[in-house]
Amino acid sequence: MHTMWKGSISFGLVNIPIKLHAATEDKDISLRTLHKECHSPIKYEKVCPICDKEVGKDDIVRAYEYTKGKFVVLPDEELEKLKKENEDKAVEIIDFVKIEEIDPIYFNRSYYMSPNEGGVKAYALLRKALETSGKVGLAKIIIRSKEQLAVIRVLENTLLMETIHYPDEVRSTVDVPNIPAEEQVTKKELDTAILLIDQLTTDFDPDKYHDEYRTALMNLIESKKSGQKTVTSKMKAPQTSNVTDLMAALQASIDKTKPEGTRQKKTVRKRATPKKMQA
Repeated sequence: MHTMWKGSISFGLVNIPIKLHAATEDKDISLRTLHKECHSPIKYEKVCPICDKEVGKDDIVRAYEYTKGKFVVLPDEELEKLKKENEDKAVEIIDFVKIEEIDPIYFNRSYYMSPNEGGVKAYALLRKALETSGKVGLAKIIIRSKEQLAVIRVLENTLLMETIHYPDEVRSTVDVPNIPAEEQVTKKELDTAILLIDQLTTDFDPDKYHDEYRTALMNLIESKKSGQKTVTSKMKAPQTSNVTDLMAALQASIDKTKPEGTRQKKTVRKRATPKKMQA
């Protein structure tokens, strides 16, 4: 499993060297966009709308737009220095709470935590302490240049870290449009709804749920492959030139630039003058 972050996490005076591994993966089927005429993949280029030319990586700087059309440019050196200063800090568990107190809307990404060299015993200690107390740890960590608030809990004998949103990143429900006010619901309507819920209530088994659209899309792709309903992009032919003409042009250029005395002269064979007949 790929290691995406190395560091340490601490609670109190206990320091645990750890590695982070992505706990989930995106299994969306990625579709390419092709030119309808020749089925070649479309390229997306970075173009400056003012200079009307393609911009390379070395010509790009990062900036913050503090008002429409006005920016503060942030040099890469300063951003890297700021990132390094924060990433070097150990991740510290700042609080312990009950996970039931955290609404699911706050949860973002999940990462497995494994002990790095010398961290096995401390890792086992934190795991056991969390299991026994029934609590989860709240910590801060820098991932991909962003400070994250995270929950550390136990999942099947493994420490799991789940990043969570800060409160100001969660939009307020009062901003949601067209929410109906309290409506008068009859007892019969409510009883019927509760009955339906009871009938559909079951234990959560994640293995029973599948991405039916992804399965159908893959079946469609496979059926087209087996039926040879595929297309091939037209490769752009490399630029070629007429070798004969090119060599002739080169030779002509060489001949033209030779000094006058070294050029080959056509020799004209003169007819021999007949000797006068002796009388």
